Amino acid sequence: MAAPITWARWRQGLRIQKRVIHALMIRELTTRYGRENIGFLWIMVEPLLFAGLVALIWRFMKGSEEHGISVVAFVVSGYIPITLFRHAVSRCVMLFQANGSLMYHRQIKILDFILVRFLIEMIGAMMAYVFIGSILMAFDLFPVPANMGYLVFGWFLYSLFTLSLCLIIAPLSETSEVLEKFIPVTTYVMIPFSGLFTMSSWLSPQLRGYLMWSPFVNAMEMMRYGLWGERVEPYYNVANPLYCSMIAAAIGLLLCRRIRKTINVE
Repeated sequence: MAAPITWARWRQGLRIQKRVIHALMIRELTTRYGRENIGFLWIMVEPLLFAGLVALIWRFMKGSEEHGISVVAFVVSGYIPITLFRHAVSRCVMLFQANGSLMYHRQIKILDFILVRFLIEMIGAMMAYVFIGSILMAFDLFPVPANMGYLVFGWFLYSLFTLSLCLIIAPLSETSEVLEKFIPVTTYVMIPFSGLFTMSSWLSPQLRGYLMWSPFVNAMEMMRYGLWGERVEPYYNVANPLYCSMIAAAIGLLLCRRIRKTINVE
C-alpha cells in the first residue's frame, strides 16, 4: 500500500521538481545558445528583432498613428505575444525524441521538458516586451500602461493557452512526422486569429463575432486595454481563454500520459 502524501512530502517533491526544471533550463539554454557572444540573451533578442522589423514596415506603410494610437506600439504589443506562441509551439515538436535519454533519471518527467521550453520562450518574450517598451517610451512611441492589471492578466491568459497547446503538440508530434511539416504553416495561418493586426472594435459586428471565438483575441484585447485604457474599446470574454486552456490542457495531459508508455529510455 502506498504511503499517504503528507504536506512535508509534497513540499520535498516540489523542491526536487524546481531543481530539475532549473537544471533542464540551464542545459537547454547552453545547448541552444552556448556560452559565447551574448549567450542566453538571444531568447530576448529574437522576439525583439521580429517585432522591431515588422513595426518599422508598418510605420512606413501606415504612418505614425492609426485610430488614434501609435502604429509602432500597436504592432510591438501584438507581435511579441504571437512570437511567444509560434516559438513555444515550434520548440515542442519532436521534443521527447530529442530528450528521451534523460528519462533514465526517475526525477525527470515528460511534462518537465514541455514546461522548460515554454518557460524559456515566455521569459524571453517578457524580457523583450519590457525592454522594447521601455526604449520606445523614451521616444514617446509607446504608452505608459493605463491599467497594469489588465496587461498582466491578459499576458497570463495568452501564455496559459499557449502552454495548453504545447501540451497537445508535443505528444502528437511523436506519433506522426507529418505534423512537424504542418506546424510552421499552421502558426502562420493562426496570425489573423491572434488579434495582432486589429482591434475587435475596428471590425464589423459579424466579423467581430467570429473572431471573438479565438482565446488569443480575447487575451490580446485585455492587453491592449491595459496599455491604452479608455483610448480603445476592448471586447473580451475572460471565460473563453480560461475554459479553452483547461480543455486543451486536459487533452494534452492525457496524450502525454499515453505517449509516455511508448518512449524508449536509453
